[in-house]
Amino acid sequence: MKLATFSPTAVDAAHGAEPRLGALSADGEKMLDLAAAAVRFNHDPAPFADMLAWLDAGQAAQDTTRELLDLTSFDIASQDIAAGEPDSALVFPTDGLRLLAPLPTPRSIRDCLSFERHLIQATRTVIKWRSPFLAACDAWKEKLTGSPLFGAPRAWRERPIYYKGNPHSVVGHEADVVWPAFTEKLDFELEFAIVIGQSGKNIPESRAGRHIAGFLIFNDFSARDLQMREMAGRLGPAKSKDFDTGNAFGPWLVTPDEIVDPYNLAMRARVNGELWTDATSAEMHFRFEEIIAYISRDETLFPGEVIGSGTAPGGCGLELDRWLQPGDIVELEVEGLGLLRNRIVRPSGEEP
Repeated sequence: MKLATFSPTAVDAAHGAEPRLGALSADGEKMLDLAAAAVRFNHDPAPFADMLAWLDAGQAAQDTTRELLDLTSFDIASQDIAAGEPDSALVFPTDGLRLLAPLPTPRSIRDCLSFERHLIQATRTVIKWRSPFLAACDAWKEKLTGSPLFGAPRAWRERPIYYKGNPHSVVGHEADVVWPAFTEKLDFELEFAIVIGQSGKNIPESRAGRHIAGFLIFNDFSARDLQMREMAGRLGPAKSKDFDTGNAFGPWLVTPDEIVDPYNLAMRARVNGELWTDATSAEMHFRFEEIIAYISRDETLFPGEVIGSGTAPGGCGLELDRWLQPGDIVELEVEGLGLLRNRIVRPSGEEP
């Protein structure tokens, strides 16, 4: 299943602007309002009030969602449902919908650093700023021997590392990302993430997959110049990741049954239509099952917590030493998860 949080305002203002939880049709052209469908078919609508309610309801909500999808015809022309009674509040064409982040306010955001090549290439760019010759030697050694001068530190290999983001700075597909006034080097990051769907503590790696409710695309926007300065204090990242609109999720929450192998997904990033990144999730050093097992040591995970993969190799401007500008459109695409598009804008009132 593909689940979304949407507003039907652009389709029919009479339905109001309150966000709704929806399920996408198989052809991707229609959206079922799950709470409205639950009422129509005599189910409790409470688990469909929003994505957090759906996640909290667990397997029962998933089973009812599948039942509602089976019961609904998705006939946009007549708005008929399988029972033969029209109900125009049940189904909407996706063309006119406003998609919010699937999980507009997650219970937490943790973002990992699971791709070694991202770490190596990002480090090389920073070295190049200080010593182009040393960076060239680093690249030459990696090409010659397969191992760079400045590889991943032992601490990175020993355990998954992560930082915690701001769950109140989340936006969705087609949302504007506002350029923070404190940076001159705003960057995108090509990632995908899991959403926890079942509580647990000290979760064994062998059972960790059962705690994953779904996957989504994650663009972790970063103020790179500030990040370099604050991490020199041996803590962080912090403010360089903390600003309104800085975490983009979307377009859908895709349940695990739709993803054959999450560790063999094509991942691409485009800026203004130009391909900047062509990568794969196959290079993840730590898989989500390992990450869940580590994070849940003596700490309970709850439904609605988001855990990011970290940036795919070549999946940010820092690695490429190419930088975004206000007005740029960033598109992240992950196989099976869709496409997440955001536009970079100047703060309101700022002159171009």
